[in-house]
Amino acid sequence: MADDPRTRMVAGAASLIGMRGVGATSVRELARFTGAPLGSTYHYFPGGKDQLVDEALAWVCVRTERLIASCDDAVAALDAFVASWRRLLEETDYRASCPVLAVAAEEPGRGDDPPPSTAVFQRWHTLIVDTLRRDGVAPEQADALAWTVLASVEGAVVLARSQRSAAPLDAVAGTLRSLVAAAVER
Repeated sequence: MADDPRTRMVAGAASLIGMRGVGATSVRELARFTGAPLGSTYHYFPGGKDQLVDEALAWVCVRTERLIASCDDAVAALDAFVASWRRLLEETDYRASCPVLAVAAEEPGRGDDPPPSTAVFQRWHTLIVDTLRRDGVAPEQADALAWTVLASVEGAVVLARSQRSAAPLDAVAGTLRSLVAAAVER
Protein backbone atom coordinates (compact mmCIF):
# COMPACT_ATOMS: atom_id res chain seq x y z
CA MET A 1 0.00 0.00 0.00
CA ALA A 2 0.99 3.62 -0.40
CA ASP A 3 2.97 5.53 2.19
CA ASP A 4 0.77 8.59 2.66
CA PRO A 5 -2.25 8.02 4.93
CA ARG A 6 -4.91 9.24 2.50
CA THR A 7 -3.75 7.04 -0.38
CA ARG A 8 -3.36 4.13 2.03
CA MET A 9 -7.00 4.60 3.03
CA VAL A 10 -8.17 4.78 -0.59
CA ALA A 11 -6.22 1.62 -1.45
CA GLY A 12 -7.54 -0.02 1.71
CA ALA A 13 -11.10 0.87 0.73
CA ALA A 14 -10.57 -0.73 -2.68
CA SER A 15 -9.26 -3.88 -0.97
CA LEU A 16 -12.13 -4.05 1.51
CA ILE A 17 -14.75 -3.49 -1.17
CA GLY A 18 -13.17 -6.24 -3.26
CA MET A 19 -13.15 -8.62 -0.29
CA ARG A 20 -16.37 -7.78 1.52
CA GLY A 21 -18.45 -5.65 -0.81
CA VAL A 22 -19.70 -2.11 -0.39
CA GLY A 23 -22.32 -2.91 2.23
CA ALA A 24 -19.81 -4.48 4.60
CA THR A 25 -17.21 -1.75 4.14
CA SER A 26 -17.65 0.99 6.71
CA VAL A 27 -15.53 4.00 7.51
CA ARG A 28 -14.87 2.49 10.94
CA GLU A 29 -13.80 -0.84 9.38
CA LEU A 30 -11.53 1.02 6.97
CA ALA A 31 -9.81 2.81 9.85
CA ARG A 32 -9.23 -0.53 11.57
CA PHE A 33 -8.04 -2.22 8.33
CA THR A 34 -5.54 0.53 7.45
CA GLY A 35 -4.47 1.37 11.00
CA ALA A 36 -5.59 4.97 10.54
CA PRO A 37 -7.23 6.98 13.29
CA LEU A 38 -11.00 7.08 12.82
CA GLY A 39 -10.92 10.88 12.80
CA SER A 40 -8.58 10.82 9.80
CA THR A 41 -11.12 8.99 7.69
CA TYR A 42 -13.69 11.70 8.36
CA HIS A 43 -11.07 14.39 7.75
CA TYR A 44 -9.95 12.98 4.39
CA PHE A 45 -13.40 11.86 3.27
CA PRO A 46 -15.97 14.42 4.44
CA GLY A 47 -18.35 13.02 1.81
CA GLY A 48 -18.42 9.78 3.78
CA LYS A 49 -18.81 6.37 2.27
CA ASP A 50 -19.93 7.65 -1.16
CA GLN A 51 -16.74 9.68 -1.52
CA LEU A 52 -14.66 6.76 -0.32
CA VAL A 53 -16.23 4.38 -2.85
CA ASP A 54 -15.78 6.90 -5.66
CA GLU A 55 -12.13 7.45 -4.83
CA ALA A 56 -11.41 3.75 -4.35
CA LEU A 57 -12.80 2.99 -7.81
CA ALA A 58 -10.90 5.91 -9.33
CA TRP A 59 -7.71 4.56 -7.75
CA VAL A 60 -8.33 1.08 -9.20
CA CYS A 61 -9.13 2.62 -12.59
CA VAL A 62 -5.90 4.64 -12.69
CA ARG A 63 -3.80 1.61 -11.69
CA THR A 64 -5.35 -0.38 -14.52
CA GLU A 65 -4.85 2.48 -16.99
CA ARG A 66 -1.15 2.61 -16.09
CA LEU A 67 -0.82 -1.15 -16.38
CA ILE A 68 -2.38 -1.26 -19.85
CA ALA A 69 -0.49 1.83 -21.02
CA SER A 70 2.80 0.21 -20.04
CA CYS A 71 2.26 -2.64 -22.52
CA ASP A 72 3.56 -2.68 -26.08
CA ASP A 73 0.60 -4.42 -27.69
CA ALA A 74 -2.87 -5.83 -27.11
CA VAL A 75 -1.74 -9.36 -26.25
CA ALA A 76 0.73 -8.03 -23.69
CA ALA A 77 -1.98 -5.77 -22.24
CA LEU A 78 -4.34 -8.73 -21.90
CA ASP A 79 -1.61 -10.81 -20.25
CA ALA A 80 -0.83 -7.99 -17.80
CA PHE A 81 -4.51 -7.42 -17.00
CA VAL A 82 -5.08 -11.11 -16.28
CA ALA A 83 -1.82 -11.39 -14.32
CA SER A 84 -2.85 -8.49 -12.08
CA TRP A 85 -6.10 -10.26 -11.16
CA ARG A 86 -4.32 -13.58 -10.67
CA ARG A 87 -1.83 -11.89 -8.34
CA LEU A 88 -4.64 -10.28 -6.32
CA LEU A 89 -6.49 -13.57 -6.00
CA GLU A 90 -3.40 -15.52 -4.98
CA GLU A 91 -2.06 -12.87 -2.58
CA THR A 92 -5.39 -12.77 -0.75
CA ASP A 93 -5.93 -16.53 -0.79
CA TYR A 94 -8.89 -15.97 -3.11
CA ARG A 95 -10.66 -13.68 -0.63
CA ALA A 96 -10.52 -10.60 -2.87
CA SER A 97 -12.22 -9.81 -6.12
CA CYS A 98 -12.69 -6.78 -8.32
CA PRO A 99 -14.00 -3.83 -6.27
CA VAL A 100 -15.52 -2.32 -9.41
CA LEU A 101 -17.59 -5.46 -9.93
CA ALA A 102 -18.60 -5.44 -6.26
CA VAL A 103 -19.91 -1.89 -6.61
CA ALA A 104 -21.70 -2.76 -9.84
CA ALA A 105 -23.41 -5.71 -8.16
CA GLU A 106 -24.42 -3.83 -5.00
CA GLU A 107 -24.98 -0.21 -5.92
CA PRO A 108 -27.94 0.70 -8.14
CA GLY A 109 -26.66 4.27 -8.46
CA ARG A 110 -27.40 7.48 -6.68
CA GLY A 111 -30.63 9.10 -7.70
CA ASP A 112 -30.66 9.31 -11.48
CA ASP A 113 -26.90 8.78 -11.67
CA PRO A 114 -25.49 5.36 -12.58
CA PRO A 115 -23.24 3.63 -10.06
CA PRO A 116 -19.61 4.80 -10.08
CA SER A 117 -18.61 1.42 -11.51
CA THR A 118 -20.23 2.36 -14.82
CA ALA A 119 -17.61 5.01 -15.59
CA VAL A 120 -14.75 2.68 -14.64
CA PHE A 121 -15.98 -0.16 -16.81
CA GLN A 122 -16.51 2.28 -19.68
CA ARG A 123 -12.99 3.66 -19.23
CA TRP A 124 -11.49 0.17 -19.22
CA HIS A 125 -13.48 -0.70 -22.32
CA THR A 126 -12.14 2.41 -24.06
CA LEU A 127 -8.57 1.55 -23.05
CA ILE A 128 -8.91 -1.95 -24.45
CA VAL A 129 -10.50 -0.65 -27.67
CA ASP A 130 -7.69 1.89 -28.09
CA THR A 131 -5.07 -0.81 -27.53
CA LEU A 132 -6.70 -3.09 -30.09
CA ARG A 133 -7.08 -0.23 -32.58
CA ARG A 134 -3.37 0.62 -32.24
CA ASP A 135 -2.68 -2.97 -33.25
CA GLY A 136 -4.83 -2.58 -36.36
CA VAL A 137 -8.11 -4.16 -35.27
CA ALA A 138 -11.17 -2.70 -37.04
CA PRO A 139 -13.35 -0.38 -34.90
CA GLU A 140 -16.43 -2.62 -34.70
CA GLN A 141 -14.38 -5.71 -33.94
CA ALA A 142 -12.30 -3.83 -31.36
CA ASP A 143 -15.48 -2.65 -29.62
CA ALA A 144 -17.00 -6.14 -29.42
CA LEU A 145 -13.72 -7.78 -28.46
CA ALA A 146 -13.09 -5.23 -25.71
CA TRP A 147 -16.47 -6.00 -24.14
CA THR A 148 -15.74 -9.71 -24.48
CA VAL A 149 -12.37 -9.32 -22.75
CA LEU A 150 -13.77 -7.20 -19.96
CA ALA A 151 -16.83 -9.35 -19.26
CA SER A 152 -14.86 -12.59 -19.53
CA VAL A 153 -12.05 -11.53 -17.22
CA GLU A 154 -14.45 -10.08 -14.63
CA GLY A 155 -16.52 -13.26 -14.70
CA ALA A 156 -13.43 -15.45 -14.51
CA VAL A 157 -12.20 -13.53 -11.46
CA VAL A 158 -15.51 -14.20 -9.69
CA LEU A 159 -15.40 -17.89 -10.63
CA ALA A 160 -11.77 -18.20 -9.55
CA ARG A 161 -12.61 -16.63 -6.21
CA SER A 162 -15.60 -18.91 -5.76
CA GLN A 163 -13.62 -22.04 -6.62
CA ARG A 164 -10.48 -20.83 -4.83
CA SER A 165 -8.56 -21.74 -7.94
CA ALA A 166 -7.02 -19.84 -10.83
CA ALA A 167 -8.27 -22.50 -13.26
CA PRO A 168 -11.26 -20.46 -14.54
CA LEU A 169 -9.08 -17.40 -15.02
CA ASP A 170 -6.42 -19.41 -16.83
CA ALA A 171 -8.98 -21.03 -19.13
CA VAL A 172 -10.58 -17.71 -20.02
CA ALA A 173 -7.19 -16.04 -20.45
CA GLY A 174 -6.06 -18.69 -22.92
CA THR A 175 -9.19 -18.33 -25.02
CA LEU A 176 -9.05 -14.53 -24.94
CA ARG A 177 -5.37 -14.57 -25.86
CA SER A 178 -6.20 -16.60 -28.97
CA LEU A 179 -9.06 -14.24 -29.88
CA VAL A 180 -6.95 -11.11 -29.42
CA ALA A 181 -3.98 -12.56 -31.30
CA ALA A 182 -6.24 -13.62 -34.20
CA ALA A 183 -7.88 -10.18 -34.34
CA VAL A 184 -4.51 -8.45 -34.41
CA GLU A 185 -3.16 -10.73 -37.15
CA ARG A 186 -6.02 -10.06 -39.58
